[in-house]
Amino acid sequence: MKYYLNIGSNEGNRLMNLSRAVSAIEKEFGWFELSHHIESEPWGFKSPNKFLNIGMLIISDREPLDVLHALQAIEKSISPKAHRNPDGSYRDRLIDIDIMAVDNIEMQTPELTLPHPHLQDRTFFLEPYNYLRSISQDK
Repeated sequence: MKYYLNIGSNEGNRLMNLSRAVSAIEKEFGWFELSHHIESEPWGFKSPNKFLNIGMLIISDREPLDVLHALQAIEKSISPKAHRNPDGSYRDRLIDIDIMAVDNIEMQTPELTLPHPHLQDRTFFLEPYNYLRSISQDK
């Protein structure tokens, strides 16, 4: 299955944080493709720190929830800090890894919704996703 991921960072050395995540994902899953970087304002909360995002395509036979759990473990290995404030609102973070889509799979569980419910709303998701889909047609 083709997994389309989005990796973002708006704290510390953003490029290094993205590089660490890409390296860890490559170690876990192997082959990958990357999109270009996109700098964007925080989505869903206010912060003076802009995000740097990149799209990543991986191929795996693992089930979506298994991949999600592996990606969450990678996030925690880079930064154990929670992605949300105690009230549930978003906050700055060293790393955030989202599954944007998996092939043409549609699913909705308490842990994972595919495709990502905000895929069409976020330019920093949509641009890398469309690019990765365009280059993955022959994979």
